[in-house]
Amino acid sequence: MPCVKPANRDRAALGIVTAALTLGLGLAVAGAASNRSTGSQNALPPAPLPDAQHYDRCLQLAHSDPQKAYDDAESWRNIGGGFPAQHCAAVALVGLKKYTEAATKLEALANAMMQVGPGMRGDALEQAGQAWLLAGKPNEAKSAFDAALGFKPKDPELLIDRAEAYALGGKYFDAIDDLNAVLDQVPNRVDALVYRASAYRQLGSLDLAFDDVQRALRLDPNSVPGLLERGNLRRLKNDDAGAKADWQQVLKLGPGTPAAASAQDNLAQLANPPTAAPSLTGPTAKPAKP
Repeated sequence: MPCVKPANRDRAALGIVTAALTLGLGLAVAGAASNRSTGSQNALPPAPLPDAQHYDRCLQLAHSDPQKAYDDAESWRNIGGGFPAQHCAAVALVGLKKYTEAATKLEALANAMMQVGPGMRGDALEQAGQAWLLAGKPNEAKSAFDAALGFKPKDPELLIDRAEAYALGGKYFDAIDDLNAVLDQVPNRVDALVYRASAYRQLGSLDLAFDDVQRALRLDPNSVPGLLERGNLRRLKNDDAGAKADWQQVLKLGPGTPAAASAQDNLAQLANPPTAAPSLTGPTAKPAKP
């Protein structure tokens, strides 16, 4: 069968982690600014308003000017900013594309938050794993997701994250196992169906892949990753007209997205076929969290 390569991970996954890192810990983490503990294992005390406002401002700045946000977070940490300052610094490092350093900081943050509930620690480890994915280190990402699943067993988001780590490392059967576990819990989850279709495609199981992507598109006819993947499969099945129609629909529905960039690349190859087998780009990364 033709060679199929995964999508460019830095381009496809940057939106995922920079979005996800601003969530999860939330303002509750800002309550740890002075490292006080109420004795509860489930929550931190409410943040003093100035600390909560500082945290919000720092996270916003991390997206618009990550270097300035990092400098602010480090200064804040040095005067007792605690967990919120450390978290903002990690977000800023993602914006600076220092993914390994960001992942290391997030793992350290999760290990340090001994007095908070397991959900928050799991969130920090999930974010660390996503940063490891951006760094192109699937083994480290898997370890972080394994640890996060210890705090949040069978969590569908984490299982999809770990499936992505497996896929990045070429372990497509393991990725499918995790996606099966997600679909056992949420049978009509469109993104999991599309990712499983992509994994089946990588294994050369085109009929199983096509079944999954068709099911996904019946559930959501405007799924941009689903249309991208179906276009890939149609191309591999020598249905060039169908592939072209799907990829053009991706450009219409998702202009400016990584999926659109992949579709554009694939259309260019279709118009000017290489002498070697086609190298298609497809959906291998989770959509950004809202």
